[in-house]
Amino acid sequence: MTVAVLRFGGSNCDRDAVRALRDVGVDADLVWHEDGLPEDPSGVVLPGGFSYGDYLRAGAMASRDPVMADVRAAAERGIPVLGVCNGAQVGCEAGLTPGAFTTNASARFQCEHVHLRVENADTPWTRGFEEGEVISLPIAHGEGRFEIADDRLDRLDDEDRVLFRYCDADGETSSGSNPNGSKGAVAGVLGGSPTVAVLMP
Repeated sequence: MTVAVLRFGGSNCDRDAVRALRDVGVDADLVWHEDGLPEDPSGVVLPGGFSYGDYLRAGAMASRDPVMADVRAAAERGIPVLGVCNGAQVGCEAGLTPGAFTTNASARFQCEHVHLRVENADTPWTRGFEEGEVISLPIAHGEGRFEIADDRLDRLDDEDRVLFRYCDADGETSSGSNPNGSKGAVAGVLGGSPTVAVLMP
């Protein structure tokens, strides 16, 4: 079986996703959104880029593409689904995970390396890390600020569904280490099951 990396008009990190997967021994292929998902893929990746030019809101139009019904159905069958950057925006807009990604607090596009603290190491996405470990990843987004109601964020924390938080090199969170002003410094979250995740960096 093969991981399907979905390509929308405006995707630009789709080939990077395929190469990264193949580099770690995972079979992966690009799938044009109009072709629909292959039957029973081993996973689905929603890659970064600017799907549909980010018109309306980042990820809004791609989230309503007919292929996303296939993605939701795959997620409900337990097939792993990962949204990265623009794919995270698409995933949230499609209801795969709670919350929304909005304009950065700086109101500008930001491209830099950031530190993340691993909040939950007991998921398919984070088993290679230790809880509390600090890693460094790049960001490149203008609408990466995670927003969610306070009570829903509390529920995500209670259910261990926050994967990563922005932090400094020592693992401490503060406004200075939160590059886009995300609520609770959240950088990645799980959907209703641990096999569905979105990650902004």
